[in-house]
Amino acid sequence: MTKCPFFGLCGGCKYDFTAPEYRTQKLCDLPRDVVDAPVWGAVGARRRADFVARPGHFGFYKSGSHDIVDIQNCPNMLADINAILPSLASLPWRGESSVLVTRCDNGIVVNVSSDVPYTGPDMRTAVQKLPAGIIRFTWNGVALREYIVPEISFGDTTVPFLDSGFLQPTTETEAGLRQMVVDAATGATRVADLFCGMGNFTFATGADGFDIVGVGTRRDLFKRPLSARQLNLYDVVIMDPPRAGAFAQTKELAKSNVRRVIYVSCNPATWSRDRAVLVRAGYKMTKCVPVDQFVGTAHWEIFSVFDK
Repeated sequence: MTKCPFFGLCGGCKYDFTAPEYRTQKLCDLPRDVVDAPVWGAVGARRRADFVARPGHFGFYKSGSHDIVDIQNCPNMLADINAILPSLASLPWRGESSVLVTRCDNGIVVNVSSDVPYTGPDMRTAVQKLPAGIIRFTWNGVALREYIVPEISFGDTTVPFLDSGFLQPTTETEAGLRQMVVDAATGATRVADLFCGMGNFTFATGADGFDIVGVGTRRDLFKRPLSARQLNLYDVVIMDPPRAGAFAQTKELAKSNVRRVIYVSCNPATWSRDRAVLVRAGYKMTKCVPVDQFVGTAHWEIFSVFDK
């Protein structure tokens, strides 16, 4: 394939990831502060995507509009996700719905967020007839179908999949980021994993995890960041915050004695803001690797290390 059949219509991608010039084009979006060579993601490896549905339509929004481009086979998705898209598209949709599809270790999970608060009997009946590979289907947080508890593995550790938990879009780049974090934390005696989610870095580094949901201590790090005094218990801190970044937490880190901060970011803009706080406090950025986590888009994931 030399051209995605939906490129130019679907708003999901800025670049045609099937084109020979894809990497050259995407390099133009590299953040200025990057110092290391990029890590490239694989095409056709996405295990998670947010589709949109309304009566008669299922797919992604058209670029710059709320019109839907009907898609039942995306070349950037895993084959087993594409296999169930026609069945999802055939459901008796009402209103406007966001349809988050995730391939877990033991099956596929579908989480619907809809402006229609409750499902009718036609939808409930249709959901029961979906392919067996869909092991959980929720509508506005209510499970309409659940055969087994979905699971996700991070290296050698398997945990229950949380609908509200963050998950990297591909297993390959997730594993690559995890190895970079493990390498950067080698030799640490005590590690904190902030915004730890379901534990991609927590288990592999033997860290104490902190987050609102997931495997760590329940703590809203936006409202109650760990204080400098609490952070001084650790020699290495890992942060992988949402797109909003970790400004409040970074200000506490700047006052701490933590010798190394490993910062993984999906938003170069907020990463740059937080990086400036660390640099002013005496940290030096010693590594910065861009990762093509979101293939086809202009977005880069940033892996960075700061030492003091």
